[in-house]
Amino acid sequence: MSHEAKNIDVCIVGAGFTGLAAAMSLARAGKSVIVVEADDGPGGLASAFDLADGVRVEKFYHHWFDSDTHLPEIIGELGLQDRILTAPSRTGMYYNKQVWRLSTPLDLLTFKPLSLIDRIRLGLLVFRVRRITDWRAIEHLSVREWLEPLCGPAAFRIVWQPLLEHKFSIHADEVGAVWMWKKLALRGGTRNARGGEQLAYFKGGFGDLAQAMADDATRHGGVVRYGTRISRAMTEGQRVTALQCTDGSEIRANQFLFTPALPIIADWFSDAPNVNAAWLASLRRVKYLGNACLLLELDRSLSPTYWLNVNDPGFPFVGVIEHTNFDDPAAYKGRHIVYLSRYMATEDPLWDYDDQVYLDYAFGHLQRMFPQLERSWIKDFALWRAPYAQPIAERGYSRLIPDRQTPFANALIATMAQIYPEDRGTNYAIREGRAAAHALINEQRC
Repeated sequence: MSHEAKNIDVCIVGAGFTGLAAAMSLARAGKSVIVVEADDGPGGLASAFDLADGVRVEKFYHHWFDSDTHLPEIIGELGLQDRILTAPSRTGMYYNKQVWRLSTPLDLLTFKPLSLIDRIRLGLLVFRVRRITDWRAIEHLSVREWLEPLCGPAAFRIVWQPLLEHKFSIHADEVGAVWMWKKLALRGGTRNARGGEQLAYFKGGFGDLAQAMADDATRHGGVVRYGTRISRAMTEGQRVTALQCTDGSEIRANQFLFTPALPIIADWFSDAPNVNAAWLASLRRVKYLGNACLLLELDRSLSPTYWLNVNDPGFPFVGVIEHTNFDDPAAYKGRHIVYLSRYMATEDPLWDYDDQVYLDYAFGHLQRMFPQLERSWIKDFALWRAPYAQPIAERGYSRLIPDRQTPFANALIATMAQIYPEDRGTNYAIREGRAAAHALINEQRC
């Protein structure tokens, strides 16, 4: 199958939230759009699947914060406001064989692994962080160089260092202060007058929201084509003429928007004649970590905590997220959904573990945290791997990010690695997708 250029204004590669948000905006503006996606459904890292008993759930855990505006805005445009679920955050920390509740400032005052002085310093950290108005002033610092003097060595070692090491693995010492600053500043902005935090979720899951966005684009004349893998970009001079697919088909359009990970985009252009070598190198310069996310379907709850950070160095997971302590288990046929998240380099031997072997490995660690856990509680499980799950926002990251504009006059890129100083997430993916669509329309590219 081949699509002629005269029929298509924009071809969008990737049906994650960036691509879908762009497709919605362009289709609603009367532009002809095709979205091509390698997976068999929409959503990217927020896509959903069915467990053996028909329970539909996301492959990776998701929620959003009160400070996020782009997600609820697009949900409102779709007329789905009644499916927004809000609830107080129930967070905690597993440290030294104990679960500590850490949902409010009062909880922090009872966190005995730190001295009273260190607890107070940690509690005041958000206020000190929010005084920073120009993140460029700290961009030359690592997280440790910036944060340790603010909160003290003990708080950094017990609270922040384990989270950094679990989140960024072999790259933990490279992560820039700006990444942590923005996290703390945003989370501080989500607290209510009592210090509590409100989270939000889309009833039915983010996979349903992605499908609603795809359906909206198609209602306005767009096309979303799944199971379509790109093999290379075809170019002439300073323009992209078509995309060649692995099935031998070509997709032609006047303009192109690429949303997958930067190294994947680089591979598609690597054989283009006279391609800008420096541009390709910039796409490959940004480092990524993969994520292996083990989903457990249990017949009972592990604990009352929704988000449990794992700060014990002997455990391989950054967090244990019991999704049904946020969304009602009734939405999952009474089952309890738990995610175990691990970030790692794809060269790590664990990355290639067989699914059952990985489950056995994870179960042993989880049972040490929850001694009451029995294997019979697990009714189903799934293991999902995303090789480009987390860009590494290292020192001076703003100088490493490729521009949205490519060397090709009719091609833009909008990826999770370009969301900075914010970290990647569905809220900002929507923002970037709409911004790219706005650029295409207002600059009369299509």
